[in-house]
Parts: sequence; structure tokens; C-alpha cells
Amino acid sequence: MVSPLVKPRFVKKRTKKFIRHQSDRYEKLSKSSWRKPKGIDSRVRWRFKGQYIMPSIGYVSNKNTRHMMPDGFLKFVVHNVAELELLLMKNKRYAAEIAADVSAKKRKLNVERAQQLKIKVTNWQAKLRSEKDNKFILDPIY
Repeated sequence: MVSPLVKPRFVKKRTKKFIRHQSDRYEKLSKSSWRKPKGIDSRVRWRFKGQYIMPSIGYVSNKNTRHMMPDGFLKFVVHNVAELELLLMKNKRYAAEIAADVSAKKRKLNVERAQQLKIKVTNWQAKLRSEKDNKFILDPIY
């Protein structure tokens, strides 16, 4: 199993999602789809106490851990074996994720090559189940 070079401690300034203004009042507005309030008298836009808070640059994550997965790797989308071999020297920092449009046949080749190069693949089991007995074509590696 491949482990990351360094696994820093994650410090999140905010883990909750920002709630859209008046999403509790209307069913058609989802809570998670943030939109900036633009009204001239909007209490949220004026940042009154007790209202929903708006996203700002101060909530951004630490530069060292931004876009990092919980296991300490950064994700790198791979379409073929040539792109996989770009990660040869960076296999302690980046984990490969095989793109969704790659077929099962090519995906199997990518996963086998990643095992040889000791590169972690986040979605190695996708599209690799056989139809009749619902088992993996490859042995579990991670």
C-alpha cells in the first residue's frame, strides 16, 4: 500500500456549507446552492448580526492542504497509461483517479500498470466487476 510522503494536519476554518438566503422559505431554492444576495436592503448582504454568513476569502483552506484528500494525496485525473507514467516520480504526493469515460478494458490496463509503478488509484474497482458472479476482475490492492 502506498502512503503519502507527508500527511499534514487538516485545519478547516469552516466545515459547514454556506446556506442560501431565504432557502428555508421557498422549496425551489436548495440550501446548498449558494448565491450572493444582491438586494439593496438585504440583511445578509449588509452582514447584520444573527443572519446567514456569506463566504469570504477568510474561509479559504490552508495552501498546503487545499485540494488534498483525507488520506494525504492530491488527486490527478488519468485517461491512459502515458498520463499514468507522469506520476512515476510523484507517487508519494499524487494519487491517480481514472477518468469516467475510460472503458473497462483500458481501465484494467491502467490499474495493472499503476500496481507496477506503485501508484495509488482512488477508483481502481470502478467498472471492473464481472456481470455473472458480481466479483472483481482484479484482486483488491488498497
